[in-house]
Amino acid sequence: MTYSLQLYTLRTAMGEDLPGTIQRVAALGYTAVEPYNFVATADELTAALSESGLTAPSGHAPLLSADQDEIFEAARKLGIGTVIDPHVERSSWTSDEDIRATAEALNAAAKKGAGYGITVGYHNHEFELEERIDGTSALEVLAGYLDPEVVLEVDTYWAAVGGEDPAALLRRLGDRVRFIHIKDGPLTKQNTEQVAVGSGSMPVWDVLDAAPGLEAAVVELDDFDGDIFAAVADSLAYLTEGRK
Repeated sequence: MTYSLQLYTLRTAMGEDLPGTIQRVAALGYTAVEPYNFVATADELTAALSESGLTAPSGHAPLLSADQDEIFEAARKLGIGTVIDPHVERSSWTSDEDIRATAEALNAAAKKGAGYGITVGYHNHEFELEERIDGTSALEVLAGYLDPEVVLEVDTYWAAVGGEDPAALLRRLGDRVRFIHIKDGPLTKQNTEQVAVGSGSMPVWDVLDAAPGLEAAVVELDDFDGDIFAAVADSLAYLTEGRK
């Protein structure tokens, strides 16, 4: 299992000193990161990753609302193998017709990405699980319309906030899930209440057991009311030290 870090967690530090932040992440023991909105910083980030020895197996970019060729070019430069669209507005998840349209857009993006040697995926928040179509979560409806080449990155925390058992969800989605986000907290919608992995209410090991074939489990804190680097370090320590 590769443990990665979503760099959005360190967005303030990244804005102040991108190379220094990347070096600090490597020093903490991470071997991989997941960049976000990486087109603008592709050159600087490529150099920083090379210098630090970190890899970027996945990255977040707004594929359905930005220039896909530009995104795929930047991803290829960074060595990103899977580009994941991180957000489609909640209003697009309330009808089967709208969900099918999102799936078709992701399928088309995947065909374009294949020309660059890059896989396309989608990342959920809580509302794709809260919204139901004939009793089925909107995220699972989406999965039913996706081409086999399109993958999912399940944010297991937001799935739990959305009312799902995240481990059961992962088992239902099966091999479609290639990445997950691992985060922790009291399972509320307040980002600042998130905590280091292992310090909250998430069944972390049940989640990891439910998806043994992942390319990476990605640590993320959307926000944190404390020393964010300490939380990032504590999260990796909990995951690598294993079960207690």
